[in-house]
Amino acid sequence: MNQLKRLQELLKSLRLGETAEQLPLLLENAEKNDDTYATFLESVMNYEKQRREENKIERHMKWATFPYHKTLEQFSLNEQKSLSKKQFKQLKELLWIEQLYNLILLGPPGVGKTHLAIGLGIEAINQGYKVIFTTMGELIQTLKTEEITRKSQTRMKRIRNADLLIIDDLMFMAMNQNEANLFFHVINDLYDTASIILTSNKAPKEWGELLGDPAITTAILDRIMHRVEIIHLNGDSYRMKYRSTIFERESVTN
Repeated sequence: MNQLKRLQELLKSLRLGETAEQLPLLLENAEKNDDTYATFLESVMNYEKQRREENKIERHMKWATFPYHKTLEQFSLNEQKSLSKKQFKQLKELLWIEQLYNLILLGPPGVGKTHLAIGLGIEAINQGYKVIFTTMGELIQTLKTEEITRKSQTRMKRIRNADLLIIDDLMFMAMNQNEANLFFHVINDLYDTASIILTSNKAPKEWGELLGDPAITTAILDRIMHRVEIIHLNGDSYRMKYRSTIFERESVTN
């Protein structure tokens, strides 16, 4: 076994597998640049650190389970006049996560609520936060099967350990008392430990109709609304405005 192979095996034994694979190129660059031993060692450590950070982001992106990948850069403020550039910049800075603020994104279908939530989630992961995305229906189903399946147990553990939980389509369906109680416990578990983004086409004052139990509704609202920013998104539906068609678009004179 030559020296390069021995070095690679040593790196792998130290769980530096990424660096072991890259070692030939790192050595080649060091020779070209006539690097000192210290400079070479620094480049090796920086490479390993960078790859670990990249792998961590990839892993957290996978765990987040976003339904699609849409960034904040793809969000059009020209289409959504109800959000100013200053407000958008403040959201992107993510200081509200550090302050444990919640966001409620309200508006009719198709105005960009889910896109904005996902964009903020992706930005949060890139800045080192743990994020989970779920629909309300998926969350309730996971809660109801938590004591039955390992998959649901793993999912709920990640939700409770998240820095940011995104719940899409909140209150799109009525809950029975057991479901409302399970939902309350999730909100309670995350209270003072994580931020929550909720998207809904129903204002908080209407949630009681779907939660059913007035006491549970009050308890949930009390925890969510303690530190919250409510953002009203309005305008025409993006999906309808830019919908695909099987016909060629014709002028009105045809």
